[in-house]
Amino acid sequence: MHQPRSALDADAVRAAYRRWARIYDTVFGGISAFGRRRAVCAVNALPGERVLEVGVGTGLALPFYDKSKHITGIDLSEAMLERARQRVIQQQLSNVDDLLEMDAEATTFEDGSFDIAVAMFVASVVPHPCRLLAELKRVVKPGGHILFVNHFLATGGMRLAVERGMARASRSLGWHPDFAMESLLTPNDLKRATIQPVPPAGLFTLVTLPHEGGREEPTALVA
Repeated sequence: MHQPRSALDADAVRAAYRRWARIYDTVFGGISAFGRRRAVCAVNALPGERVLEVGVGTGLALPFYDKSKHITGIDLSEAMLERARQRVIQQQLSNVDDLLEMDAEATTFEDGSFDIAVAMFVASVVPHPCRLLAELKRVVKPGGHILFVNHFLATGGMRLAVERGMARASRSLGWHPDFAMESLLTPNDLKRATIQPVPPAGLFTLVTLPHEGGREEPTALVA
């Protein structure tokens, strides 16, 4: 299973997002808007009310969920979460149940707590993507869904070369430019998943994975 060349740890992620918190919406909001809207639209179309948003950040996606969806958001960055809480108050988002500082690879939720889990631009940030997926499979009930919207490594061409070159800056960026889909999904998951490029440029991809149930252990970890 392909692993990014430069490993991140939780402290590196926290430090990166402390730096980005004040300007995140301005710098990344527009770039990521299509991916967020597409992911929320997919969540809104799925059955189930209880939704876990992993990596909720400053809460950019929160206003777009249907009111019938009850959202719990988690993030590793308290600086980001504080901005998300302000957004909830300012926009009176009554369907946001909680915003919690929590490690997505080791949450404190009980098994089967949610109908849907959606991770937006998180898979290439966490230290161990396989642990993330295993944890989401634990907290989503059988018959539910797990969604990812993320940038994944190109398979060839100039973009692949650029992403490989940017990988050396992973710790400063707070994410892996050289993150392959196979670093996250097992071969069986890849067969079952619906994979959709996100327009306009296809820089991001939406992955929808039906959850069959049963506890799974991570199959590949970065030390």
